[in-house]
Amino acid sequence: MDKKRLTILRSEVDYQVKIIETIFQKIADRRRYTDEDRGLESLAYQLHNLYSAFEDLFLIIAKHFENTIEDESRYHIELLQRMAIDIKGVRPALFRMETINLLDELRAFRHVFRHAYSYEIDRKKLQLVLESADMLNECYRDDVAGFLKKLNE
Repeated sequence: MDKKRLTILRSEVDYQVKIIETIFQKIADRRRYTDEDRGLESLAYQLHNLYSAFEDLFLIIAKHFENTIEDESRYHIELLQRMAIDIKGVRPALFRMETINLLDELRAFRHVFRHAYSYEIDRKKLQLVLESADMLNECYRDDVAGFLKKLNE
């Protein structure tokens, strides 16, 4: 990858990471209000947004390198899985499998959140997703930094 394209990619990744950080902060702020239904809904919405922000990061990477997903019916899972693949001569993997597994839990939650119009939010399930988000918050930065470092090599 030439220097100009690498600079553009780094800038786009850095910007998206700032968006992700903002959402993690909103999640931390909303945790104080989980005794109220509105607080749970707001927290669930931010968890939904968190995965969407990560998926936007995946799209940034995919657009700079491989750019297509063939099976539109499996678009979201294929895009996520692609981020675990080290494509020799093209790009390194963005995330380790441990990170991918945490992201997959968020992806599944986002799907339910978007499509479960008549269901109440399950506090126990939300807590499990929140725990995954906490673990993700601890590890994703190292993966992104490692990805960008490998691009320079």
